[in-house]
Order: sequence, then structure tokens, then C-alpha cells
Amino acid sequence: MEQTLDGFRHAMVRVHDVAIHAVIGGEGSPLVLLHGFPQTWWEWRKMMPLLARHHTVVALDLRGAGHSDTPQGGYDKASLAADVHGVMESLGFPRYAVCGHDIGAMVALALACIHREAVTHLTFLDCSMPGWSQWEANFADPRNWHFAFHMKRDLPERLIFGREYDYVSTFIADRAYDHGAHASEDVEVFARAFAQPGNTRGGLEWYRAFPTDRADALEWKRTPLTIPVLALGGEHRYGSVIVSMLQEFATNVTGGSIPGCAHWLPEARPVETADAVLGFLAGRDRSFLHSATRETA
Repeated sequence: MEQTLDGFRHAMVRVHDVAIHAVIGGEGSPLVLLHGFPQTWWEWRKMMPLLARHHTVVALDLRGAGHSDTPQGGYDKASLAADVHGVMESLGFPRYAVCGHDIGAMVALALACIHREAVTHLTFLDCSMPGWSQWEANFADPRNWHFAFHMKRDLPERLIFGREYDYVSTFIADRAYDHGAHASEDVEVFARAFAQPGNTRGGLEWYRAFPTDRADALEWKRTPLTIPVLALGGEHRYGSVIVSMLQEFATNVTGGSIPGCAHWLPEARPVETADAVLGFLAGRDRSFLHSATRETA
């Protein structure tokens, strides 16, 4: 059953011979939202009505997820970014802001680095980035055991098949601080989407592209971004390091921690995160950030 939000419409946009699912609503300057693993556009359901009061919001299913196509290739972040840019151009938005979470944050940074003429603002939510100076150490962190598991060819698909709800629900719970942030029916939405033909492999391919992503990101770092960048992490996850991480890629970075939160900012702290994004896009001071871990460029 299709998930709907009042005031938003669904569209399938074909770019580069791939159909990408988009959910669109609101008025004002355009803002594209990019989800992470193992989710779909539905991870933004709590923030979208808040953001749409001031912006035209476009929430996408990335290639390999939700209702978007799952082709055999094109899962490196530069290719995913090309999908996003193609969708925004097709919708009549040659310039736009981008906000990404988790894998979607990697895509958002790739998008900003490749399409510098198009992206006006970048928001990067609770993720590490291939090409970060601490990437290898982060990869070895036991909390990131799934990196290597997902990169293994073919085996994860066989082990997860028929157990999608078990895998998705545990994945979300293990990375949560507020365990009331995800209703069981929302976890079921993500699990059903992950179980659709091609989607389990599609989501895992995002991780299998990490070596390519790292090589690309090391090149992008040679010419740092100059657009405004907002880097936010959960107080109990990447919040303490996320600004310094993004400062390796950009010169104008602000941000810090969202308190009382781990990885799932858009669902665990939607009001605080939406307020942060809206303030950032409007050029207001981000004084809401946790004083103990707030960093500025």
C-alpha cells in the first residue's frame, strides 16, 4: 500500500533510463531530501510538512530503494547524485538545496561537489564519509560491522531473504537512542520496501561502491566546497565529530549535535532537525545546538 502525506503528490521521473520515485509538495525555494539505509522517502514523513511551509520539498527514493528502479549498476554516490540532479532538472529546478541522511548524506555531498552550479546549500545528517581522514578507523569501529557484511558479494542477500523485517527492525533499534521514535508500522513500511524484488541487492550495492566513493571523495577534497554547509549528528553518534569531518570537504561549515538522539535525526528529533534546516536555509544562527558539542567553522 502506497504511503501518502496530505499536500504531497507522487511522481515517477525517468532520468538516465532509470525511473526515480519522487514525492513533492510545498511552496518556495526547492529542497531535495535523500534518505539512508535501510529506508525510503518515508523516513522524512515527520519533517516534510514542517519544511513544506517554506520550501518546495522533493523527497526521493534513491536508485535501488522504494519505488525507484533497481538496475544492475550505478550505485556509486556520483551516479546516485546524477540521478538526483536529473530529477531536479526535470522538475524545473536548476538550482536547489539538498539535505541527506546516512547514505543519502554521502549522495548529498557528492551532488554538491559535482554539481556546484546547482546546489545552493548542503545539509549533512549523521553519517561518515568515504574520503574522511578517519574513514579507515571508522570502518573498523564495531558499531559499523555492517559495512563489511554489506560489501560481501551475494551472501547477505541469501541470509536476509525472508527475514527482512527481522533485519530492518534490528538495524533500526541498534542505532536508536529514543526507541519510541519508530512505530512498528513504520518499520514494516521499510521492511516491505527492502523486500521488494531487487531492493535488497540495491541497498547493499550502495556499500559495495565504497571503494569507488572513497577515490572520488579524495579528489573532491582537492577543491573544497564554498557553499554553506550544515553538519548535524546525533549527540550519541556522530555529533561530536561531524563538523570537523565536513570541514575536510568545505570551508563554510556550521553545525554540531542534536541532543537526546543517536542516528535517526529525522524521526527521533524531527522538529529540532527541521528547525535547524529551516534556520540554516534562512541564514539564521543555529544557537539551538547542544552547547557541549556545538562546533563552528
